[in-house]
Amino acid sequence: MTFSRTHYESFLVNNVSTISSLESSLRSMSWFLPGRFKDAELASEALTTVLNVMSMYHDTLLDRVVKNNPSYKPLIPLTLHTRFTRAWIDKTDIYKWASRTLEVIKFTELMIEMGMRRKFSEKTKWRGIVLLELIKASLRILLLRTTKRPLVTPTIPERDFDPTTLPPPSSTDTSPTLAPSSISPSPLVTPDHLKNNHTPLPPHPLLVPSSSRSESSAEEYLAPKALTTSSVKPSLSLIRTLSGPRDWIAEVVYILRPLVYVCLLVRDKRSPRPSSRALVIVLIMELIARNLRRAPPPSAALEREEYAKRDKDMLWYLLRGSIWETWTRPKLEGFVAGTAHRPLIGLFGSLVGDWIPLIDQYHYYTAL
Repeated sequence: MTFSRTHYESFLVNNVSTISSLESSLRSMSWFLPGRFKDAELASEALTTVLNVMSMYHDTLLDRVVKNNPSYKPLIPLTLHTRFTRAWIDKTDIYKWASRTLEVIKFTELMIEMGMRRKFSEKTKWRGIVLLELIKASLRILLLRTTKRPLVTPTIPERDFDPTTLPPPSSTDTSPTLAPSSISPSPLVTPDHLKNNHTPLPPHPLLVPSSSRSESSAEEYLAPKALTTSSVKPSLSLIRTLSGPRDWIAEVVYILRPLVYVCLLVRDKRSPRPSSRALVIVLIMELIARNLRRAPPPSAALEREEYAKRDKDMLWYLLRGSIWETWTRPKLEGFVAGTAHRPLIGLFGSLVGDWIPLIDQYHYYTAL
């Protein structure tokens, strides 16, 4: 097994660019599968799940290759999110395995729901969804307790480098018993067609006299290259620790939202009368967490980025509960009907129409 794994890792490193292009192409194709044939949504989600899990495994291997190769120099500095999550993965195994388990569950939860819907009763399916949310909430609480900092999304590093920039693997291994060669490399020889080339290059814009350029060009050139506070902070300190009960309550309330929402949905389904209680309560929890959380300073770029992402995620509530049934779905159905006979845009409308029933049937199509 170790031999096969070594061969696979070598194959991945040698063909990383091709594999990345294949992953991207298959992931794009999965968006057009629902509605094309029977159980097409299951095939689409199975393909997406396999791609996401394999991509996470590939990212782990590539990260190991980059760490073990001192000659690799990234063209673009690592993002703050990658620095923070990678530092915590390197620091503690609890964070590493809890974060990876959480991401694997998020990758597979929709496919699990589809399988339960086909094999079990509606009651059993919702029990399974509650169990998944309970496991996810437990893992997030464990991560919160380990870092004592607000959680970031996702909890593992993302692939933030171009695979084509990886240095090629060496074809021969250097033996430590061989003495280094004493023959010095031959000096570089100037090609003949360049020996008499005395045409000067155009001067750099910063070297041009100030009369022919704007006074702000130097500032515009140097501003993107200046170090920020986050650039010099230790990776583990990019987000400050939670300092008081208010900060902790805000994070715990935010983590428990999906679990509370699912539990209330299950209870509402037992009631003969339709109710919007689950949606109302979870929106109240969103507002409580938003008002209790601390206001990060301008220098806390990663924390501000995470809070902005959480605010944008509130748009998903347009696809849930009574908001979806009474406002969003009629709007989308009107759009699909209005574009049915129009070229090009009708193709997009058809795609939207194929996804509308799936939002009605599956919880995890719009879950966070």
